Amino acid sequence: MASTTPQQFALLLLVVALPAAMSACAGEHFPPGRTYVTCQDLPYLGAALHWTYNASDPSMSLAFVAAPAAPGGWVAWGINPTGSGMVGSQALVALVGDASSSNSSSAPAVRTYNITGYSPLGKASTPIAFQSTGLAADAGSGGKIRLYATLQLDKGMKKVVNHVWQVGSSVTRGAPDMHAMDPENLASKGKFVLSDGATASPPAPAGDTSGSGDGSGDASSTRPPLSRPISRAADTARVSAPALVVLALLGVMTMSRW
Repeated sequence: MASTTPQQFALLLLVVALPAAMSACAGEHFPPGRTYVTCQDLPYLGAALHWTYNASDPSMSLAFVAAPAAPGGWVAWGINPTGSGMVGSQALVALVGDASSSNSSSAPAVRTYNITGYSPLGKASTPIAFQSTGLAADAGSGGKIRLYATLQLDKGMKKVVNHVWQVGSSVTRGAPDMHAMDPENLASKGKFVLSDGATASPPAPAGDTSGSGDGSGDASSTRPPLSRPISRAADTARVSAPALVVLALLGVMTMSRW
């Protein structure tokens, strides 16, 4: 059996690494002025979450991207500060259109809902636990909707956050209709790490020892924990595909000299 040459091994590494790096969320192109520190491809419903975390506020600027289950449907994302499922979620919902009206082609409307049970949601927003600003939505590629918001978070909020997401097929009289109960819909929940999207901290003033004190200051709160439950997609999104190409080609060139 023929052995693998160093050049062949490097090319194989390139073939394996590139698909992971070219994740869906890493390839999303937002309008000018909308940039995010990191993104994560979510495991269900073809959705992705982009976010930037500002520990000094604290606040989270986000873009949730997903395709409605059908044209004229809706997409939703939310944080659940009290549990891991839908009930208790503080949700943001982008409604593409109202199937019963002539406005189904209008820009998506964004509403907030405090999900307290399994009853149908109404036409009007309900207050959520986090102050929300910059609510907006637009159309992305492939029929996807991009939902934007900035959430003001609680100062004592844990860095590992429970979140849920969902898509629906229709809107009636301005209210989102019930989503499907398929396995993917029921499994669309998980966790993400706020500090993965942390903005760069300014340099500490001379003589400032807050970063090495008792851990109660803001500087220490932005340091990443020793072990974080980050998805593979979230990690690979930080490495650009061109960078991997260069690294692999350098490996080929180096090995060819052996």
